Amino acid sequence: MAGYGWGVGCERLVFDGWIAAVGTGSGTRVVVGHWPRSPFGPFSDVMLERADGWRTLLAPTPRTAEYIAGVYHFDEVRTGPVGVRIRGSAWEVAAGPLELCFRVGRQGPLGLALRAVPRSLARRPLWAAVTDVPARLMAGVRTRGSSRPGCRQWYAAGGLWPIVAARASFGGTGLGALAPVVPPVRFGFASAPASPALVRVLSTVERVVA
Repeated sequence: MAGYGWGVGCERLVFDGWIAAVGTGSGTRVVVGHWPRSPFGPFSDVMLERADGWRTLLAPTPRTAEYIAGVYHFDEVRTGPVGVRIRGSAWEVAAGPLELCFRVGRQGPLGLALRAVPRSLARRPLWAAVTDVPARLMAGVRTRGSSRPGCRQWYAAGGLWPIVAARASFGGTGLGALAPVVPPVRFGFASAPASPALVRVLSTVERVVA
């Protein structure tokens, strides 16, 4: 899954998996990345932003934590086991002090349309450029951009499911009922859709390396 980009000193890594995003009644927004295929092997990670704007990364290993924190922005980084269990439409996530359970509903027209895009086309930077404007207008997200100098990213969605129910706690304290992902999270150049959703995604990150 790893390769090199357009010039010497550019590293391009591809992450193939899922991103789930939920808001909660307490104002905490949670974004889960579940990556069965990645340059680091299978892993999952969690990004949280509290109502006061404090951003936390929960990553399984120092290596994945260092990489993710080098691409996105956080106020705090914690390492420890991050487990994801999928049973049909139900997902269970356990990451340090966070426990999250959510259930997805049926795909709508947009999700079905995304599934129809060939993977070979979806992973190209040109496709991300083509879909960037529609993604902003329809879902309030961006499909390409840069979070840090010397780094650019693009996303290709291959399906979208609404999250219809969720229960979350942090440190044993409930985070409240399922709510929109509002205000937008500020980890990188792109937020998650305002409506809680699970997205099948191919994420490509290209960075300048020494």
